[in-house]
Amino acid sequence: MVSEVGVDDGMPFWIARQVRVNEKHSKKKFHLLFGAMTSVFVLLAPGGVSAETLESALARAYGNNPDLNAQRAGVRVVDEDVARAKSGYRPTITGNADIGRTYSETPRTLFGGGGSRLTPRGFGVEINQSIFDGYRTSNSVRAAESSVLGSREQLNSTEQSILLDAATAYMDVLRDTAILDLQRNNVEVIDEQLRQTQDRFNVGEVTRTDVAQAEARIAAARSEASLAEATLRNSIAVYRQVVGVEPQQLAPGRPLDRLTPRNVAAALKIALNEHPAIKARQHAVDTAELQVKVAQGALAPQLGVAGSVDQRYDRQSEGDRAFSASVVARLTVPIYEGGEVYAATRQAKETAGQRRLEADSVRDQVRAAVSSSWGRLEAARAQIQAAQAQIDAAETALSGVREEARVGQRTTLDVLNAQQELLNARVNLITAQRDRVVASYSLVNAMGRLNSRALGLAVNHYSPKIHYDQVKDQWIGLTTPDGR
Repeated sequence: MVSEVGVDDGMPFWIARQVRVNEKHSKKKFHLLFGAMTSVFVLLAPGGVSAETLESALARAYGNNPDLNAQRAGVRVVDEDVARAKSGYRPTITGNADIGRTYSETPRTLFGGGGSRLTPRGFGVEINQSIFDGYRTSNSVRAAESSVLGSREQLNSTEQSILLDAATAYMDVLRDTAILDLQRNNVEVIDEQLRQTQDRFNVGEVTRTDVAQAEARIAAARSEASLAEATLRNSIAVYRQVVGVEPQQLAPGRPLDRLTPRNVAAALKIALNEHPAIKARQHAVDTAELQVKVAQGALAPQLGVAGSVDQRYDRQSEGDRAFSASVVARLTVPIYEGGEVYAATRQAKETAGQRRLEADSVRDQVRAAVSSSWGRLEAARAQIQAAQAQIDAAETALSGVREEARVGQRTTLDVLNAQQELLNARVNLITAQRDRVVASYSLVNAMGRLNSRALGLAVNHYSPKIHYDQVKDQWIGLTTPDGR
């Protein structure tokens, strides 16, 4: 199965080429071994299993990642703050009922006296409605709404981070699979080289030193293969954690060039205008400034109306009834409350100042992330071209060294070193290809556009507004919109 990782400026992202072997008796085996390296950037799976693409892996992470789903639940939690704040506009209604048993005794006289037993009881309803509270309720509602908008931006930021993690995990598995295949094939190649060296030693063409050098190199190759296998296992574990499933058969990944601008200045402009982390901090500033007004509202007069209705039985004598109703308007003017409100107001102002500084810090972080991602992307492009040139030169060098070794002008160590240089060049190309794709996703993430809609993922896009509209004006009910 032969595949490409992607295409960069017309240059195919292939992994390895066949290596020319001049020894006639081993030429076929070497061609088979290195020919297999042209298709190592895939994961093998049982027949009939469709390949997992990078886009489908991102879609799985979008729907299944527990961190992302937890953040969505967190947004729903913040939605309820609006309904709680709006409760300040609404009346509070309380009911009460009581029942008791009393006994009283008076001295006996000519005019009567004795004891009496009563069962006083009653019930009533009281309603309190705030008329004016220093705009605390209205400012609390606005602050809650700003917090909702901020939590949505935090959700967008988390979504971007999860999608970047998924893309990185996907490319890590591809890279480590390719490197493992290269290392395993290298073991077979050096093992064949060791066999040839031993044969030549048996007929007196080389010395024991040549055999020892080949034996040392095969041991090192097996160690590198074991390390590559461990690295791949770790990458598979990370993939399972982020995407939610085991990687089975991964199709080649391609860079996200369609969403990257032409220059870093355009990327910075997009990031500073659209990045959700910046927007979230801006909403946090708005919320903090509104909290200052909420705290100051405690110093304003409070106006409210209270109404009550009571029905009583057996208050003075058995069988009597009493009904009462009242409506009272109450104005409360705070004069001095010990300084708590003043301290709370100053505290809220300092918090608002802190949020402004945090917003400036996030802007600087986003700016740095864009510049860094752009640099990594450019470096990866250059590394791919350099690695390709390195492979071409290393293949030519290996072919020449083998030819010279055949006629006795080169030693076994020279051949082994040339093989190692070619292997290193191929590993460098694989790593650069992976870095190219990941850097493009990192740049789009730093710009604030790495989301499911921009990527065109085939998913049911989560809309936090649906839950918000369901609960923002709800007066009563213990059941959440999903039925819990």
